[in-house]
Amino acid sequence: MRYAYAITSALLLGGAAATLTLNPSDAQTAQNEPGAINAAAAPRAGAPMSFADMVSRLSPAVVNISTTQRITTQQQANPFSGTPFEQFFGGRGGGATPRTQEAQSLGSGFLISSDGYIVTNNHVVSAGAEGATVESITVTLADQKEYKAKLVGRDELSDLAVLKIDGATFPFVRFGDSRQARVGDWVLTIGNPLGQSGTVTAGIISALNRVGQGPYDRFIQTDAAINRGNSGGPMFDMQGNVIGINSQILSPTGGSIGIGFAIPAEQAKPIVDKLMKGQSVSRGYLGLTQQEINADIAAALNIAKDRGALVNGVSPGEPAARAGIRPGDVILSVNGKEITAQQSLTYLVGNEAPGSRVTLDVLRDGKRQQIPVTLGTRPSNDQLAAQTERFDPDSAPTTPRASTNLSATAGLVVQPLTPAIARQLRLDATTRGVVVADVDPNSDAATKGLRRGVVIQSVNRQPVTSEAELIRAIQQARASGAKQVLMYAQAPGSPMAAFVPVSIEAAK
Repeated sequence: MRYAYAITSALLLGGAAATLTLNPSDAQTAQNEPGAINAAAAPRAGAPMSFADMVSRLSPAVVNISTTQRITTQQQANPFSGTPFEQFFGGRGGGATPRTQEAQSLGSGFLISSDGYIVTNNHVVSAGAEGATVESITVTLADQKEYKAKLVGRDELSDLAVLKIDGATFPFVRFGDSRQARVGDWVLTIGNPLGQSGTVTAGIISALNRVGQGPYDRFIQTDAAINRGNSGGPMFDMQGNVIGINSQILSPTGGSIGIGFAIPAEQAKPIVDKLMKGQSVSRGYLGLTQQEINADIAAALNIAKDRGALVNGVSPGEPAARAGIRPGDVILSVNGKEITAQQSLTYLVGNEAPGSRVTLDVLRDGKRQQIPVTLGTRPSNDQLAAQTERFDPDSAPTTPRASTNLSATAGLVVQPLTPAIARQLRLDATTRGVVVADVDPNSDAATKGLRRGVVIQSVNRQPVTSEAELIRAIQQARASGAKQVLMYAQAPGSPMAAFVPVSIEAAK
């Protein structure tokens, strides 16, 4: 089970529909009151008097999954080596030696075909520690029969995996349409929490489209009890269809507090279908970096906050660069779909096929324009990590503070970025800007993280290569009535530049 804080088809036979009734006088009053909600609409069929019939039909398709992992660690050298006590405590002289031990993990899953294909979470069947490898995967059915499982495929970004066990007559369940799910609908989960196999819990859908920690996480939230070991297990609607795959919990204790998350079937099924065929999951890719548009940046750009994506870096040769996207552009939508906190740029682009052509609505220098882009293929996490080399955090040479009018420079002392300083900071030779040599600790610039060694490349998208150009850009902003400027800055410990809103009111 993953954690967000301490951060995891059968027929329904009979049942009673829940109804909401009002006292006639109360109903009349509600109908006559302006803006009142009429609760007399016919509700969708709800939970049965008992879930027992439903559980008896669904449970045989739910499985327990356990993995055996081999973990290699470095054993400390024997402190008694070379002493008379060595024979009693074992070991010989020398440094640390590798030590191998076994570990087990538990999770849940469910059969989706009669010939033994099983869906679960990727984190259930992947190594849980550094230096660990998964040696074997065992699947236990409801009748306690055990099978050795083969890992058919997995996708780390969606946290999904497909297993296969040998057989031809297994009971199985089907995916439902999670797009029809509503907040307040009843759901049922079956799984293996804390090793307690066949555990059934029920609850309602608490929320939809919850954003998780991953770029493609959009969860169904439920109050049905989910604990460690429920990971990979099914979330059923009242028709016995799988509408979610339990994946995470939000908890300060590690146990259920009624906030659990499941991967919606509409997202899971296309990925599962690919994995079953032995295909890898590919996602659209622009080749840029972005940052959140918070209130300060929105004010500096004079746009609405939490809308759009501010581009702060473009990778040479990638789709965004070839299409002409630049740092400082604000991408507002993809194919007409607005970018919001719930629909990020990464999420919208990742759901498009590599090679497809999309239209980006871009705000540049206060003007909107549409830019077509042919998407590439998103690299793996390891490839992306290899591209983000960390710079040496050693700062640049200083300049005496007394030489600068701090009011004119928003509290900053800067000097030109020379080739020698660029090499010291391990910056690209083409980087242009000024280096922060000192900063007024009482300024907004200091509060925003600008410090010695930071390179400022532009102010309000005007390139700056000297203190005079920095002062001129700030003066122009003040003359226009602006209260802050947007500096494009790169910290010596950061692999990329970012836009930093800095107040020019406070530095008077």
